[in-house]
Amino acid sequence: MTTAVQQATHAAASHRLGLLLVAGAATVWSAGGPIARLIHADPWTVVFWRSVSAACALLVFIAVRERGRMITTFRRLGWPGIIMALCFVMGSTSYILALQLTTVANVLILQSTAPFIAGILGWLIMGERVRPRSWLTMAAALVGIVIMVQDSLSRGSLLGSLLSLLIGLGFAGAIVTTRRHQDVQMTPATCLATIFGALVATPFATPFAIAPDDLMLCLLFGAGQLSVGLILFSYGARLAPAAEVGIVSVLENILGPVWVWLAFGEDPGDAVILGGFIVLAALVVHTLLDLRGGRPVPPVA
Repeated sequence: MTTAVQQATHAAASHRLGLLLVAGAATVWSAGGPIARLIHADPWTVVFWRSVSAACALLVFIAVRERGRMITTFRRLGWPGIIMALCFVMGSTSYILALQLTTVANVLILQSTAPFIAGILGWLIMGERVRPRSWLTMAAALVGIVIMVQDSLSRGSLLGSLLSLLIGLGFAGAIVTTRRHQDVQMTPATCLATIFGALVATPFATPFAIAPDDLMLCLLFGAGQLSVGLILFSYGARLAPAAEVGIVSVLENILGPVWVWLAFGEDPGDAVILGGFIVLAALVVHTLLDLRGGRPVPPVA
């Protein structure tokens, strides 16, 4: 009896710790918008230094965790790991470029469509069944996206909205790859993605023309905001049900626009607020219903 109680207590503590770690990851990631607004450098240079600093931080973390087996860890990725890395680099690169063209609220809300895009890709690629409730939720989210994109078109930032959708598509591709190849580890794949990101940005970036203050912010952007959030999430997501992880992850999409509004007074516009409310409401209701029904939902990040 005592052993059962101890096990239950330990499970409850692990569950709480997992949710706290995911909440910490979402909070760290939500700082991306304010950091990007403080950097006065071209987006490709930001992508380069963010990717380089994140790669260095993740390589150190993997080397410590694997205790000398780092090369073996990367070799185990195989083609699925490379595909996942390409999906991540598409999402992370589009994130930086989109922030230069549209509001933080627009970027974060449109990227939160990743679970729904993953559902469609899973249905098309792997024949996974999508329930009617999920289709209705996707339709509601699509209505919100249309409202947001119309506002972006009037503001001349349609490209920013399209890039924001590419973020969701990239993360959705990573989710589907994880479903199909569950043995692929997220941290090495993301580290590989940061290396790819630096290589992609190199021809377009001017890394040695950046001001020292901007360079320090880029290093914080990569080694801090990106890699620390990833590490927190990778540990937290293992300790809590995926549905609850999905709910807590929405914190990033809620807090990000708030930080930018408080720090810079950036008004996303009425249409973005309305469309964003519809998208986030669809996400939260869908996730809550899945949690109530005991069906896991893939995490967003």
